[in-house]
Amino acid sequence: MTQTILALIEFIATLIIVIWQPRGISIGWPAVGGTLLVLLLGIVSLSDVVTVTGIVWNATLAFVAIIIISMILDQIGFFEWSAIHMARLAGGNGKLLLLYIILLGAAVTAFFNNDGAALILTPIVYEQIKALKFPKKIMLPYIMASGFVADTTSLPLVVSNLVNIVSADYFGIGFVEYAKYMVVTNLFALLGTIIVLFLLFRKDIPKDYDVNELKQPIDGIRHMGMFKASWAILALLLVGYIASEELNIPVSIVAGVIAIAFLIAAHFTNVVDSRIIVKEAPWTIVIFSIGMYVVVYGLRNVGLTDALGSMIEFFANKGLFSATMFMGILAALLSSVMNNLPTVLINVLAIDGIAGLDPTVQKALIYANIVGCDLGPKITPIGSLATLLWLHVLNSKGIKISWGYYFKIGIILTLPTLLITLFGLYLWISLIG
Repeated sequence: MTQTILALIEFIATLIIVIWQPRGISIGWPAVGGTLLVLLLGIVSLSDVVTVTGIVWNATLAFVAIIIISMILDQIGFFEWSAIHMARLAGGNGKLLLLYIILLGAAVTAFFNNDGAALILTPIVYEQIKALKFPKKIMLPYIMASGFVADTTSLPLVVSNLVNIVSADYFGIGFVEYAKYMVVTNLFALLGTIIVLFLLFRKDIPKDYDVNELKQPIDGIRHMGMFKASWAILALLLVGYIASEELNIPVSIVAGVIAIAFLIAAHFTNVVDSRIIVKEAPWTIVIFSIGMYVVVYGLRNVGLTDALGSMIEFFANKGLFSATMFMGILAALLSSVMNNLPTVLINVLAIDGIAGLDPTVQKALIYANIVGCDLGPKITPIGSLATLLWLHVLNSKGIKISWGYYFKIGIILTLPTLLITLFGLYLWISLIG
């Protein structure tokens, strides 16, 4: 009992420091401190650290590689070119502009990770909306859309969210196998996102705007040669992802090789400083992932994930629908209060500990957990790194969104989208098994 209480207190304390980040402390340091503490207390062993490293190394290194690729694309103007195209394509129609921003955000999230979308797309969307001279109230629907869609549509590919990679790696799910279940599920998430955003902001969306206030798309490109080369590089990246399952190659190797090749090519331009790109890459996420998951593994060692597994098993035994909805809602609620990264590992450990599950029900639990951990964080500002990054970017632009306002909007936007997505997952799994 003492070990259990200590493990729980230590987990909560580490989580609070990670989210609070007193004096701007990096998220990696409290995770390292938590790891050392659970080791000293005997809650985990060095062999557990090795086990956890084996679980998360692929996910975290793939994440870093994808962010490096997206940072280079941002530097050469790829995303700004895309955003200007969307804004001009809408033809001065405010509602079409919102729709295109959502679709662009979903596309960027799918291929460049939700954190990359929040970090890169948000300031670009802000600059385009600012150029249109919209007042703050009219800017909000577009800004909220760019942040919200970064998480809600991060389901389709293994690489779309760090959560997806961790879960897929743990259960040995390949790139194509994962996409078979989640591409369609993501369409439900996208539909839900569009519906709730338009309903919530229907009175604030402008009827029209002056397209002439926008630059030409070509003006957003900073290096034409690298811009043209990026299309071939992205095509190669997608082929590599698809082939990785058949060749049994970790996605981090594929993304890493492409990132290094892209860095080398970018180094010979006057636009991209490869040294700065490497320096500013999110290396601390590697330390954070390993450290935080070691702390979570301590909860497993003292039996807390078994207790969670018993609760999940109760609902799983009531059928596919019950399993899907309960698992997704549970993951969403846990993610919203304690961040989605520790939540996904707690839940995969709990699911893995349930014996004798029907294979289809187990699939539903695995994928519903991902849905909940991808969408649920939008309920609160602390639910995901993407949201914290998004709020930081907005604050740097002078747009302050209070936590009270975010809570109110987050609940209204997230819950209907979550339920629509989980129902879509249930229908799809029922159809294909």
